[in-house]
Amino acid sequence: MVTLKDVEAAEKALETVIRPTPLIVSHTLSDYLRREVLLKPESLQRTGSFKLRGAYNRMLQIPEKEQSKGVVAASAGNHAQGVALAARLLGIPAVVVMPEDTAIVKIDRCRGYGAEVVLVKGGFEAAAQRCEEIRKERGATVVPTYDDPAVIAGQGTVGLEIMRDAGPGLDEVLVPVGGGGLAAGIAVAVKSLNPKVRVVGVQAEGCASAAISLKQKQRIRIPKPTTFAEGIAVPMVGEHPFRILSDMADGIVTVSDEAIARAMVTLMEKSKLVVEAAGAAGAAALFEGENPPGKGKVVVVLSGGNVDLNLLQRVLERGLVAEGRYVRITCRMPDRPGNLALVLAVVAAHGGNVVDVEHDRGGWRVSLGEVKASLLVELREPGAGPAILEAVKASGFSATLLGAHEYAESRRRGVPLDSDEREGEAP
Repeated sequence: MVTLKDVEAAEKALETVIRPTPLIVSHTLSDYLRREVLLKPESLQRTGSFKLRGAYNRMLQIPEKEQSKGVVAASAGNHAQGVALAARLLGIPAVVVMPEDTAIVKIDRCRGYGAEVVLVKGGFEAAAQRCEEIRKERGATVVPTYDDPAVIAGQGTVGLEIMRDAGPGLDEVLVPVGGGGLAAGIAVAVKSLNPKVRVVGVQAEGCASAAISLKQKQRIRIPKPTTFAEGIAVPMVGEHPFRILSDMADGIVTVSDEAIARAMVTLMEKSKLVVEAAGAAGAAALFEGENPPGKGKVVVVLSGGNVDLNLLQRVLERGLVAEGRYVRITCRMPDRPGNLALVLAVVAAHGGNVVDVEHDRGGWRVSLGEVKASLLVELREPGAGPAILEAVKASGFSATLLGAHEYAESRRRGVPLDSDEREGEAP
């Protein structure tokens, strides 16, 4: 079991390596929740996430005679970067094994830190298998992603910083959970220093492996994770984190992808922080969660900021729709000149700003002589979407609306947001 002494020793070992991240008051979230909300932006850490802490601390444990054989790690992102930088700082050769569809920017960063990158077909499990093969071939030391006491102790230094900086009145710490290393380390640090402070893990509802495992009191594997928060889409919580969280955590709540997208938008717009989906899960729990929120001061750990820019635009759109600031209006009309201009004029007359248009007149989805136009509309006032929809219909066009209410309804029904069923069309 990891102890407070282990975490304190890790902090001392890391003092010249990591960047202690500040606690930032979020006035927007504090006003919304009527409780003080402090953000712990590990997105500002070196490599853009907390992973350097655990990777470096684990690599310090490697005997000197073994260091020349190097280290190897399997990862699709943040852990790989943490291992690559830690290895460079310690002068140890490093190999990181990554799925071939990993974002190019993450691959380039690992290479930039000096690591050898091996790409494999398939997902993380294929990468883990190749990692084990390299360990046997080269005698390299595997640096685990989360299921290792030294890694957990390194991640726990986040908890020490929280307890040092939060001041009096701290009631709760919200931590994203994938494999559980970060949450376990923080739980050790926080609970050892003040058992009254609640430590609550947060998972995406599409991959609630740790939440289900704690309820059933045994580790459960999720066969097919379904969430865009890839950093916490871990099919099974680690063995060491599971034991610690079972003993020390005050619970694990789940949040929807819509809430995560909304949190990313809020953090970017209000706090000027770019946070990846996994890193924003804790903030998403402030908007929704299975358990009622606490009332005292809460610290939200933003675990990483390495978001794929190609994904960011889609996430922002989804988050703005979930907040009721964007709607998508889809209408069918005769394929004649002037009809699209008429619809655009109706939208503009009701204060809508069209930011994107998709125009479809081909294929089986549209009848001959008909065209379908999908408009992404920015609203001056949240909730104005239905009025614009009715105005478009009053102009003689068949139209449907996708807005905040429809997002919530799609979650309840389990219908994909871009499904034909959402638009009342034949599958």
